Amino acid sequence: MWAARVTVTDDLCAMFEPALEDGAVSVSSYEVEEWAKPRPIWRVEALFTAPPEPGPLAARIAVAAAAARVAEPQLEIVVVEHRDWLAESYAGFQPLRAGQYYVYGDHIRIAPPSGMIPLRLNAATAFGSGEHESTFGCLLALTAIGRDGRFKAKVARGSHAALDLGCGSGILALAISKTWKQPVVASDIDPEAVRIATYNARHNGEAARIRPVLCDGTHAPAIRRSGPYALITANILARPLCRLSARVAALLAPGGRLIMAGLLVWQEAMVLAAYRRQGLVLARRIRIGFWSTLILARPTRN
Repeated sequence: MWAARVTVTDDLCAMFEPALEDGAVSVSSYEVEEWAKPRPIWRVEALFTAPPEPGPLAARIAVAAAAARVAEPQLEIVVVEHRDWLAESYAGFQPLRAGQYYVYGDHIRIAPPSGMIPLRLNAATAFGSGEHESTFGCLLALTAIGRDGRFKAKVARGSHAALDLGCGSGILALAISKTWKQPVVASDIDPEAVRIATYNARHNGEAARIRPVLCDGTHAPAIRRSGPYALITANILARPLCRLSARVAALLAPGGRLIMAGLLVWQEAMVLAAYRRQGLVLARRIRIGFWSTLILARPTRN
């Protein structure tokens, strides 16, 4: 295989992808420098089964650069060595301990440690393996809530349904289902995420309790029918969290807990302000590197 590459800012990927696609078996873009200024740096890469002609590629890149009114990026053509991607994926996905949860793949043959809640997930096309700081923070937050005796009593009294908003792989829905043995609605805007979450629910023996739903926001009838919720997790992004604040808060039962992640530390104030306007209070924050996880509560009515 051969790869043809250009390196550009994130906003220019869509301009240069068509310039590389003629004769390619695939074209993709991926981030290479997240914190670059003034914009993140990405690479646009096309794969070929035979050495591509540099002349026509360079001409199309020049046209794209002129149309975008930017300097022409340098074209790289390199040989892609054969690699066992499955073996590399397995090697990079080692067991993870996050609070009371043990996340592992099918390639791990050792039994999960005694006393921990096992979550069996393989590297897949949906976000959520526990390694990212936001997912890891959510698992720590669920651990903290699980040790709260008053919250356990509330779940036992029957206000028990949970919502995992933006479920990705379904890792948080699995953690909730295995911890509280209660039904969970797991929603995502991405059909592939819903497919993977459905598979992981079956793979972990939790299909009877977890209901994956394709939904943008909170509009799905299945979400409205199952609320209000004792527990909601929303590992998405700061601005969608703010935009959904009124609808998410309305779904949280009195005494319930809301875990929010996918936000950077400097975005905490913006997100907290949106939810405090809905009557929720901050119970705890967890910071891991640049990322923040917030646990909010709806006070119990007197």
